[in-house]
Amino acid sequence: MRLPAPIPVAAVLATAFTAGAWAQVKPEDAIEYRKSVFTVVKWDFGPMAAMVKGKIPFDAMQFSAHANRVANMAPRALEGFIPGTDEGDTRAKPEIWTDWDTFESRMQTFVDHSARLAALAGEGDEAAIKKQFGETGKACKACHDDFRED
Repeated sequence: MRLPAPIPVAAVLATAFTAGAWAQVKPEDAIEYRKSVFTVVKWDFGPMAAMVKGKIPFDAMQFSAHANRVANMAPRALEGFIPGTDEGDTRAKPEIWTDWDTFESRMQTFVDHSARLAALAGEGDEAAIKKQFGETGKACKACHDDFRED
């Protein structure tokens, strides 16, 4: 007897686990989770922005550490936008849920730019790092403009 390929089985199990996990998460906990993710991103974005703007000396090792943390956190944010989190203590606009595809696409763009920033930061080319930081910031702002109440 031939066993099914491991990747499709793993994908089905992961989907089932995720769906089951969401059913157990309270909306207010998911909102708190995503706020925490964005707080960490903001925490690490600050020093990078200060370095890029020349407010503090550019330190390639520190910049790389911050960029890696942002790249690690960026994909986690979307996990906090589960059903039922459109209400409560949140600045998320209703457009997230009425235009989910655009929101998800913008979040993925931020994830991609964050990963690219982390990779460039590891290479140490300050000019390339600063340019990519600008692109990463634009990707972050694109979501804020349309999907977050200020």
